[in-house]
Amino acid sequence: MATAVDKVGAPIAWRGGRCHVAGLAALMLAASLLYATVSLNRYRTWRASTYDLVIFDQAVRSYAQGRLPVAVVKGVHNGFGPDFSVLGDHVSPVLVLLAPLYLVYDDPRTLLVAQAVLLACAILPLWRFARREMGTAAAYCVVTAYALSWPVAGAVNFDFHEVAFAPLLLAVLFDQLSMLRHGVGRRWRLAVAAGAVLCIKEDLGLALAGVGLCLLLPYRGRRPRRGDLLLGLGCLLGGPAYTAFATQVIIPAFGGRSDYYWSYNHLGPTAPAVLWHVVSQPLDAWYTLTHPTTKINTMLLLLAVGALTPLVSPYLAVTLPLVAERMLSESPGWWGTGAQYNAFLVIPLLCAGVDGAVRLERRWPACRIGAVWAVTVVTVAGVTLPHFAFGEVLRTSTWRQTEDIGAAAHAVAQIPDGALVEAASSLGPHLTSRTQVLLWDRIPRWAPWVIADVARPQFPFCSIADQRARVELLRSHGYRIVFQEKDFVVLHDPSAVPELFAPPAPPCT
Repeated sequence: MATAVDKVGAPIAWRGGRCHVAGLAALMLAASLLYATVSLNRYRTWRASTYDLVIFDQAVRSYAQGRLPVAVVKGVHNGFGPDFSVLGDHVSPVLVLLAPLYLVYDDPRTLLVAQAVLLACAILPLWRFARREMGTAAAYCVVTAYALSWPVAGAVNFDFHEVAFAPLLLAVLFDQLSMLRHGVGRRWRLAVAAGAVLCIKEDLGLALAGVGLCLLLPYRGRRPRRGDLLLGLGCLLGGPAYTAFATQVIIPAFGGRSDYYWSYNHLGPTAPAVLWHVVSQPLDAWYTLTHPTTKINTMLLLLAVGALTPLVSPYLAVTLPLVAERMLSESPGWWGTGAQYNAFLVIPLLCAGVDGAVRLERRWPACRIGAVWAVTVVTVAGVTLPHFAFGEVLRTSTWRQTEDIGAAAHAVAQIPDGALVEAASSLGPHLTSRTQVLLWDRIPRWAPWVIADVARPQFPFCSIADQRARVELLRSHGYRIVFQEKDFVVLHDPSAVPELFAPPAPPCT
């Protein structure tokens, strides 16, 4: 297994010349096209959702207009009011980088394409990292495994999220960490990369603590230098401190609540109480981590991404806080494989897998563990591919335009430009570029226009019966049905007075 150490600032075309430039460019282009195809086809077939595509669309449009990232649909639905900034939900200032794109094309599909490109761009720094540690052939296996991995498929399949930036910036962070540990990097570059990662989402400060721990540990028998120790301590202590500051200070400053996503009351009312519970009652904490079995399945699939060798790498420490944050939670939505959360972990897991395989090969060089591992990660990605979103590309049913889609388009066309409209979740993405979209909600908002779906389940209603009852309630309050086709209903009341400060509805029982 060859090891190639890069020089700082060297172009891609080290030994291997233009072939690597062309190969990586082709791989990134292919990945971008795959991701964009899946996302845009979901939009085309009306499977995108107001939560969360419209939220980010409104926020980025607000940035493009020179304002704070206000998402009226988020603020009204969650009881924060119509002027709510998404910085009061999650501290993700990195989204401002997308604002110039809306000056070119103001449409939610811009976000879907941008996400596809950002996810694909992680291939380059990941390849640099893997080539430095394992050699060229293994590096291509690693980036192929990343490009086809199920966590990336989950992110692509769930509209748009700030996670679009995570693989790229985390890959840059690991590339800089690798360079530093090989003695050819610069600490300031690693520090800048760490700061960029913190701009993605507030809880990535917990992951940064794992990077700090790695800097404090010996590497290949060499003790860390004094500067590395200081940088490591800064990450180890500063990362969690930033997470606490962002949660307790920044989010409330922008109109949110520091406890809005707190779902650990079964372990304690505060983060220190939860930590004490985990330390003092480890068996109970272990039970919480592993029950129900959905959690075990997700964690096993995550380990499979790195072909199990992350278990022998200290880089695993980068992922553990984020995994614990989800699996200790009371929220079932955080436990599974279908949403975007696992895409935060795919780069750290692959980098830990590379490091773990290298460590095992140094111990047993005759076994060619590195080569076997590289083939294995690609095989895992290939085996899991049909079971997640990328498999949709091969199924004709996901491309088919139905009569329901035509009816939905006809219903959306009834809403005039600039109108305030309560829209069913699946319809909001097709209105947001030309209207002010609110979520058709369990609490009536009394917008002048309402576009409802009374045949297909819509978030956040508890049942289709509730959806039909809502239409009847509106009619009893003076709304008139102005269009109806295939169970899509458009209602209008020009005299309606919107109520945008009503509290959120209680959860479904």
